[in-house]
Amino acid sequence: MQDAKLKNYLHLHFIIFIWGFTAILGALISIDAIPLVWFRVTIAVILILIYLLIKKISFKKSFKELLQFLFGGVLIAIHWITFFYAIKIANVSITLAAMSTGALFITLIQWLLFKKKIIGYELLFSLLAIVGLVIIFQAESNYVIGIGVALFSSFLSASFSILNAKLIKTHKASVISFYELLFASLFIGIILFFQGVISSNFFILSKTDWLYLIILASICTAYAFVASTEVLKSVSPFTMMLTINLEPIYGIVLAIIIFKQKEIMTANFYYGALLILITVVLNGVIKLKKKQV
Repeated sequence: MQDAKLKNYLHLHFIIFIWGFTAILGALISIDAIPLVWFRVTIAVILILIYLLIKKISFKKSFKELLQFLFGGVLIAIHWITFFYAIKIANVSITLAAMSTGALFITLIQWLLFKKKIIGYELLFSLLAIVGLVIIFQAESNYVIGIGVALFSSFLSASFSILNAKLIKTHKASVISFYELLFASLFIGIILFFQGVISSNFFILSKTDWLYLIILASICTAYAFVASTEVLKSVSPFTMMLTINLEPIYGIVLAIIIFKQKEIMTANFYYGALLILITVVLNGVIKLKKKQV
């Protein structure tokens, strides 16, 4: 059992390393955020469906279960739209720094919705994280809207992590991923339909965009989404969101290497981002020690 948990935890780190490329790909793809996410989830749905058919995995579900998947799909759709939109209007570093608040949002949601007792050190860390955000806001005042959008995206990410942690107890990860991404595709498709942008030209993309989209949809979405949901069998939502805070480190380093000057922020930005990361890591360390006692 302990070996399985270690294996899943190491697998989670590998998935997060892959996710570190997601923001990079989002910045490299030239199309807008909403079409980008639609192409991403639609290609991923097709790939997961092929997998389910090959493995002969049943995906027949009740109406009530489908409603749960629908809710998860809408959360995921809006999360990814806001994530890529933040990258488009700010940059990779700003977006990933704001996304590192995910574990704190987990704590807040569980306190508000599930009446979890307020813990002193969690409150302290939350306040310190807010200080870190204020430092980032002051240091990068040109990106206030981008930071706000990224924070909302982080909140949505925390929300569907909690939802999927409950769903994985009774459903296969591949089936959860198929339905949630399917509903995300349909939800975004409706948005695009009412925007009146769907036409033959909508599907005409550059070869480079298609290449990046296929990588994004297959490796960073279809594989990573199924695998991360499976990991929730033995890893808590908080631990997942805590570990995901390594994604900004991978992503920001990769962004500086690839985009160079565009991604270099002021010193105060890194101080604020580091303060947020430290509070989240300390929060996790304390929780881990309490479990071991």
